[in-house]
Amino acid sequence: MTDRILAVVTLNMDIVAGGAPIFFARNQEEQVKMARYLARTLDAMVHDLENGVYIIVKH
Repeated sequence: MTDRILAVVTLNMDIVAGGAPIFFARNQEEQVKMARYLARTLDAMVHDLENGVYIIVKH
């Protein structure tokens, strides 16, 4: 399996933990922008967990 989480972008630091880098955004606009830039830079995909968390995944 080659799929892996490269980063997490969140609005709420209290609901995330783990082995991937975690980026905190001040608002939803900043969160979306940050997730898109990270995905583009890392050649990965953005997945919205619909709980204030985006994960950046390399497929």
